[in-house]
Amino acid sequence: MADWYLYIIRTAGDTLYTGVTTDVGRRFTEHCSSGPRCARSLRGKGPLQLVFSQPVGDRSRALRLEWHVKRWPRRHKDELIAGARVLEL
Repeated sequence: MADWYLYIIRTAGDTLYTGVTTDVGRRFTEHCSSGPRCARSLRGKGPLQLVFSQPVGDRSRALRLEWHVKRWPRRHKDELIAGARVLEL
């Protein structure tokens, strides 16, 4: 079973996008290409910067963490990126 990762991307406009995947490099390349596999909210928002990724276990846990992180205030996400906050569920 593949490890799932939670990742955060920063756009040129300094917004943060949170997602989950089993292959962070592949998924980031898809987002940067602005092609059909790119998240709509990231299209035309480049250049993009991968600012955080962490293995989080199985798909179920990854999706739960993604749901929670997406609801965090911006300062909590910035703390996570800086290493001052820990991902936990």
